[in-house]
Amino acid sequence: MSDLPLAGKNAFVTGSGQNIGRAISVHLATLGCNVVVNGSSNEDAAQETASLVRALGRQALVAMGDVGQSEDVTRMAKAALNQFGSIDILVNNAARRPHKPFLDMSDEDWHGVINTAMSGAFYTSRAFLPSMVDEGWGRIINFAGMKAIKGYFEGAPISAAKHGVWGLTKALSAEFASKGITANIISPGQIRADKAAADDPARAAKIPTGFMGQPDDIAAAVGYLAGPSAKFVTGQMIAVNGGETT
Repeated sequence: MSDLPLAGKNAFVTGSGQNIGRAISVHLATLGCNVVVNGSSNEDAAQETASLVRALGRQALVAMGDVGQSEDVTRMAKAALNQFGSIDILVNNAARRPHKPFLDMSDEDWHGVINTAMSGAFYTSRAFLPSMVDEGWGRIINFAGMKAIKGYFEGAPISAAKHGVWGLTKALSAEFASKGITANIISPGQIRADKAAADDPARAAKIPTGFMGQPDDIAAAVGYLAGPSAKFVTGQMIAVNGGETT
């Protein structure tokens, strides 16, 4: 019997080809999880993440598709459930972040962000909640960011989408807590994509800790919320931002 806290669990991590999504996938694998790796365009990156998961002795499935499209989610969910039987942990990390003045934004700019961040969380939750209910155990971990806490200059659809995901998370926590399923949301601060790179001094100066975060910092928060120690934590926003918001 494995003493890993998530041994035998299966996770679906959206936007997991690189950066934060990759760190989450690898960290969950170290805790015993099999992982479905999702990407929308860069299959090579997704395959590399899957290889890192397999190197830890876990199973990995690459599911390419756009989580902002219901048909893609239905297809990927079917493949994931056929492979693993259930998805116990859903991490909605995928996002689009265009920066553009509000009056210059097109319908495509708006809907692209809303579809990926907010509709994607809806589609994936709807796809995997039935298996969680059947198992009597599940974890939904969504992503917000400081855009859901304060207004985002030249990023109106990002702020709107992240507020929407926060509302969805609270609603799911209320409806499914009695079924053994928690729903929480992580709000990352300023994170370095490359662990080997130096901090941006201007960005680090805005953070009370004096340094930027790394993808592993976010992955650790996901690991906690996904694990048995967080069984009494639901409907909460966990800010991982060095104290930039309080």
